[in-house]
Amino acid sequence: MRQFPQETLLMAMFERGELSEALVIELAKAIARFHQKTATSDYIRSFGKVEQVREAIDQNYEQTEKYIGLAQTQEQFDDCRQYTDRLFAESQHWFDRRIAQDKIRECHGDIHLNNIAYWNDQLLLFDCIEFNEPFRFVDTMFDVAYIVRDFDSGDIVSGALRGRQDLTTLFLNTYLEQTGDWEGLQILPFYVNRQAYVRAKILSFLLDDPAIPASDKAGIQKLAAQFYHQAWRYCQPQQGRMILISGLSGAGKSTTARTLAKQLNAIHLRSDAVRKHLGGISVDDRGDASLYTPEMHEKTYDRLLELGLLLAESGYTVILDAKYDRQHYRQAAIDQAKSHDIPLQILFCDAPADVRRDRVAQRTGDIADATVDLLPQQKFDSFTETEQSYVQVLDTTQAIEPQLARLIHDSISLG
Repeated sequence: MRQFPQETLLMAMFERGELSEALVIELAKAIARFHQKTATSDYIRSFGKVEQVREAIDQNYEQTEKYIGLAQTQEQFDDCRQYTDRLFAESQHWFDRRIAQDKIRECHGDIHLNNIAYWNDQLLLFDCIEFNEPFRFVDTMFDVAYIVRDFDSGDIVSGALRGRQDLTTLFLNTYLEQTGDWEGLQILPFYVNRQAYVRAKILSFLLDDPAIPASDKAGIQKLAAQFYHQAWRYCQPQQGRMILISGLSGAGKSTTARTLAKQLNAIHLRSDAVRKHLGGISVDDRGDASLYTPEMHEKTYDRLLELGLLLAESGYTVILDAKYDRQHYRQAAIDQAKSHDIPLQILFCDAPADVRRDRVAQRTGDIADATVDLLPQQKFDSFTETEQSYVQVLDTTQAIEPQLARLIHDSISLG
């Protein structure tokens, strides 16, 4: 048995600013593979029932009420408790659906960045919870929430929280694209709230330890307060919105969407990924002709819009990345956004035909199946007068971020 160096822990790398985007993508894919292979059963799924989940949550409040005024405020305590009470009372169907979808599995149970190492070019997940079934037999989003909590807060040894929402966004979008579990985002804030609250609770317990010097407790109290605040933030309502990214193959849609997602901490939904999950194949596999029939086109756009509405109503900024080359696909999104009172913007990515051809020819390692020979067949329905008020045209041969500056400013202001 060999011990890996402590500096290879992902938290240590994160603290040193050495956690690259490439490694975050690799981490998301590794956790996705783990969740897709790990066991489930009727017994394991029973741990996803509301009454089972609620028991530990209520216990957290009982154990931390004494720290009101010391490490958390009365408002934070009341808001968190009201949030979870309301969720259990009004959204039991979320928990039931997670059970039905086999999302309650034998997970890691404690998969924070201090329990993951990157050593000898390998990601090592260790200290899996084995002694406590309610912590191990959980929703896959229970595991995901640890990573989100850590990127969002830093879980800092040094005592200063330095959130990296850009890494959270990259991790989530990669994980969700691999698993297709976009619906899990509905319940993710609940689990991030839980993980932050438990971290705050454990730190609060240290304040009662007589062996810890009073000089150290000031720092512990401050850190606990920061995690109570993080838990509180995740139970606050958010304004959702949808952004449609349109354009022909090679027009720079996904590059634009990724840039925008990073700026707005948005969920990036690619039609290529949605289509392949509907077809029951891996996003990394090439689809055959059955994935590109008129019927599958309709199913893909219907599912894309269904997910966009679901997540926007849950408070997320959602980027729907597809050609949206047919006016009826765009009109359906406009109509649904209006009826659900969801802000909507359409971005049209434009580039000359030769540029689009070169981009498609040079693609490697991408999930999109479009090839150069398909480009002459692609046509785009002109935007109607009704649509024009939603549309911003982007020249993707030029720098994208300056063209998105107004949209980013308005979206942040709206949030």
